[in-house]
Amino acid sequence: MPQSIREQILQALMATLAPVATAQGATLLRSPVHGVPREASPALLVFPESDTIVQRPNDRVERQLVVRLVALARETRAGSPEALADQILVAAHAALFAHANLGGLALGLRELDCEWDVDDADAGAAALPARYQITYRTLCYDLARPG
Repeated sequence: MPQSIREQILQALMATLAPVATAQGATLLRSPVHGVPREASPALLVFPESDTIVQRPNDRVERQLVVRLVALARETRAGSPEALADQILVAAHAALFAHANLGGLALGLRELDCEWDVDDADAGAAALPARYQITYRTLCYDLARPG
């Protein structure tokens, strides 16, 4: 059975971010259901948040997929967790916008927001979430065919 355009976009997103994570010495994880263990840090996490229908012109459906990236780092001798998380997110952001149409699957990419979350309870952990909106189209009767 063919995969939805949404799933194809998420897989393209992971493929785009994999070399970034490797270059940053980070683990790339999609929607982890458990906390990321210390030994898996630093990490770049990818969470699909929502998929909204925006327009329905004729037999086409324009959609907006919101994805949250989280750069997670813990304090090391090399530097602060905030600086490391920021470095990972900067590299991920650049990679996303260098491949903004994700192999022709997406019509557009837009950054929505970014937050900071520093936790002193875990020996200096920092999570830097950033949200992106990916616009794409499907046929109204087939989620696996681009519109």
